[in-house]
Amino acid sequence: MTTHPLDPLSAAEISRVKAVLAAAGRVGPATRFPCVLPVEPPRDRVRRYQPGDAVPRRARAVLLDTATGAATDTVVDLTAGRVESATAITAGQPPILFEEYDRSAALVKADPRWQAAMRGRGVTDFDLVFVAPLSPGNFGEHDGRRVLNALTFLRDHEDDSPWAHPVDGLLAVVDLIANEVLSVRDEPGIPTPAAPGDYRSGDDLKPISITQPEGVSFEVDGWLVTWGDWSLRIGFNAREGLTLHRMAFQGDSVLHRASVAEMVVPYGEPSPWRHWISYFDAGEYLLGKNANSLKLGCDCLGVIHYFDAVVADDNGDPTTIPNAICMHEEDHGVLWKHTNILTGAVDVQRSRRLVVSFFSTIGNYDYGFYWYFYQDGTVELEAKATGVVFCGAGTESPYASQIAPGLTAPVHQHLFCARLDPEVVTPEATVTEVDLVPVPPGPDNPWGNAFTTASTVLATESHAARLADPAQGRTWLIEGTALNRLGKPRAYQLHPSPGPTLLAQPGSSVAGRAAFATRHLWVTRHAEDERYPAGDFPNQHPGGAGLPEWTVKDRDLQGRELVLWHVFGPTHVPRPEDWPVMPVDRSGFHLRPAGFADTNPSLKFGISTDRPAAPPRVGCADHPEPGANPGCADRTVDA
Repeated sequence: MTTHPLDPLSAAEISRVKAVLAAAGRVGPATRFPCVLPVEPPRDRVRRYQPGDAVPRRARAVLLDTATGAATDTVVDLTAGRVESATAITAGQPPILFEEYDRSAALVKADPRWQAAMRGRGVTDFDLVFVAPLSPGNFGEHDGRRVLNALTFLRDHEDDSPWAHPVDGLLAVVDLIANEVLSVRDEPGIPTPAAPGDYRSGDDLKPISITQPEGVSFEVDGWLVTWGDWSLRIGFNAREGLTLHRMAFQGDSVLHRASVAEMVVPYGEPSPWRHWISYFDAGEYLLGKNANSLKLGCDCLGVIHYFDAVVADDNGDPTTIPNAICMHEEDHGVLWKHTNILTGAVDVQRSRRLVVSFFSTIGNYDYGFYWYFYQDGTVELEAKATGVVFCGAGTESPYASQIAPGLTAPVHQHLFCARLDPEVVTPEATVTEVDLVPVPPGPDNPWGNAFTTASTVLATESHAARLADPAQGRTWLIEGTALNRLGKPRAYQLHPSPGPTLLAQPGSSVAGRAAFATRHLWVTRHAEDERYPAGDFPNQHPGGAGLPEWTVKDRDLQGRELVLWHVFGPTHVPRPEDWPVMPVDRSGFHLRPAGFADTNPSLKFGISTDRPAAPPRVGCADHPEPGANPGCADRTVDA
């Protein structure tokens, strides 16, 4: 079977990556593989691909020497069996290894300073103590070192939720290469919350059964999916998790690629224990490598098709995540309806959508990413944030809500960045900002009721770093060069659901590292090496990488191959209802066709029709004959 150039890396290919690097002398006893990713072919090569074509397969492997700290970014040509390039990583650190969590926790627990701090709090049995190693950000104090910060939590028993019992006032810093604890900061006096955080209880409602006795409406051929008027390719990698490719509607392309390329979770508490928290869950922790194995009836309900995912473990060997991607159909209420007041006919079409999703657990939080495809050509991304809020001890402050006795949860944000590579029929596109604006009183608006749209072409990258504006209903129109039957560009429109962008101050460390989160939209010229909005290695990076670095070029954007970077997500002021486990917090956006089709594209699908043969005309109760009283309006009723 010929591998499509956009297929995810297979287990055999991941093994080959390691073998090629080993043969080149680049793998030793201390070598670890923080991530192994597919290198996708250039867009034009993918467009020209025909089944049976031989397209070279390539992979990117980041190597870390755990003895010296040296890190290398390599590209392997899997077809030729050679190392294509190897570049030393000089800014930032590779993503965190799974083994580093346990190793750093063991180092902290063995440190006499930490042990003394725990004994001072009355804790002498360390078996149930949970040490949480966390990415430290960059504040200029550990340049050149690979470090993790470590906070401490208690558990009452093996199955207890550790997040309920934070040991506040205690912070350790671990050097992962020297294998030593650099410092332990201990400020005792804050009681550790004792209330339990158990959330595994409650009665179930009566079950809901979803059946499709005639089978599903989608077809799967390897990683290719067709459903109704949609076709798309499913992808997966260790960093982004689920990726989508070559999305086409009614035979014409819409998007070349879509993914959640990065997300940042900055905390707003200025205390020494949490001011540094700003997790980059894709670039530091790897959304795909932390993906869940999904279970029928729990994560997914209905008639499900699952895709397994294969990623590299810390040693560069393949490991399979069963059922990492869930795909199914959902009923989504009414798509359109009309009652003909003259005939009494009632026509209704229900909406059905194709759902492609995965879940990733990063420490205390769980994130679900759900891509929806609708019969009318709409694409939607819904990000679901749930899990357990990150907690501290103490009482309410301006920067943290009290959610349980003695337990607080800091204010924070979840800012996702979706990367959208448009191909609206044609590879070239132009993006226009569209606002709704009132027309000033005057000759064009004599009665004061007029309003219209105002359009602004985002002509260059410096002009295309934009904020959403709900008061003006701001959207962004992506116009290809093909025309519809009205002679206008066929287009898709990005409809945001905006919240606050990054609330940290412009000069802060996190603002430098997560500059992408300061705007709701960025548009850049497509470039193969511009992959992630915070740069390739945000872990401990000093800042300035990614979108701010690229957009300073101020490239022309009109009629070019483009990438849209859309930032969205909740700003979370925790509430008692978020404890002990947080109900899903939803955020996302829609991409809707705008002149892409010539009419309502969903009309081809079946509808439910109630069409009476001869709907009677009747009068009111006091005047049963139609027209008997001119003061009573006749009404039409269904037969």
